[in-house]
Amino acid sequence: MTYKRDCTLPDGFLEQVAEDGLEGLPELLRIVINAAMAAEREKYLGVRSYERSSERRGHANGYKSKTVVTRVGKVAFDVPQVREGGFYPQALEKGLRSERALTLTLAEMYVQGVSTRKVAAITERLCGHEVSSMQVSRATAQMDAVLEAWRTRPLGQVVYLYLDARYEKVRQEGRVADAAVLVAAGVDKEGRRQLLGVSVALSEQEAHWRAFLQSLVERGLSGVQLIISDAHCGLKAARQAVFGGVPWQRCQFHLQQNASQYVPRQEMKSEVAADIRAIFNAPNRHEAEALLRKTVEKYARSAAKLANWLEDNLPEGLTVFAFPESHRRLIRTTNGLERVNRELKRRTKVVGIFPNPAACLRLVTAIAIEISDEWFTNRTYLTMQPTANN
Repeated sequence: MTYKRDCTLPDGFLEQVAEDGLEGLPELLRIVINAAMAAEREKYLGVRSYERSSERRGHANGYKSKTVVTRVGKVAFDVPQVREGGFYPQALEKGLRSERALTLTLAEMYVQGVSTRKVAAITERLCGHEVSSMQVSRATAQMDAVLEAWRTRPLGQVVYLYLDARYEKVRQEGRVADAAVLVAAGVDKEGRRQLLGVSVALSEQEAHWRAFLQSLVERGLSGVQLIISDAHCGLKAARQAVFGGVPWQRCQFHLQQNASQYVPRQEMKSEVAADIRAIFNAPNRHEAEALLRKTVEKYARSAAKLANWLEDNLPEGLTVFAFPESHRRLIRTTNGLERVNRELKRRTKVVGIFPNPAACLRLVTAIAIEISDEWFTNRTYLTMQPTANN
């Protein structure tokens, strides 16, 4: 079957794809992406094809063929051109950015000789051909410039700042070490959320956190009214040094998990969990503190260590009561970053052990850009209108 080189599905195309199975996917991908790029050019120009308007931003100038290696094979796309320049469709770039980062990471392992046969096979499967060291170096340099631009882009006012960390295995100087992956997200004054930045390092935790937070400030981050995070080791001192005076909300979900470590008997866990939820779900801070006192008294004899831990730690999870009630559900935990962590885990487990911190940062950044773009184009995360605090 011969496919038409335009942006519409040929007659009987879907039936042919159903018959051909996976063999028809490259052409389907080409048609869909071509259509998206053509629509993107029309939006950029402000006019449709052959439409006359004094407000047009430029003039269409045909198409330029570009062959891209994808997971379904090599695909030749028709990239729309603009006579005056300055236009490049993001439909193609965004869809391939994170896959390219993953491919480069695996290819880098292959080239450096630290990969196994399995990694080499995955690399060839993703790339569709054997990758040379020169190809990896050239592609890496091009991608790293784009990723670095995102990590250093200017920031503005952020009302709520979420911080979280996870760890990845990274090779350095012939050994495998745990590299901390720091992630920062925020909700701006319009109520939209975005990922603000990521960082990967093997350095001491407090120094890494302090450098990361300071970099956010240097990029223009301001207006923070609340920081939401778990009690990560090293974060407390760094947070106080960079954001001294900004209220801190300790993640209630992690507090609930931490409390279970101090429950002396298994049969008590569900009861303790219910008592803690009642405190967190109180209508206001006054009621929450009253419930906390009763809970501490309740377990003072039967679980003294638990009672002491609750008294010392749970107040750190009650800061949220000083903020609008309509916001509390989304600012009392770092659960909003769980999607990020799940996606990071899903993609990085393909690599297993990164050949170096730079490879880890490359893939983490590409994934972060992809998720942040999705967040920003979705509906408003919070309604940022004046609301009386309880």
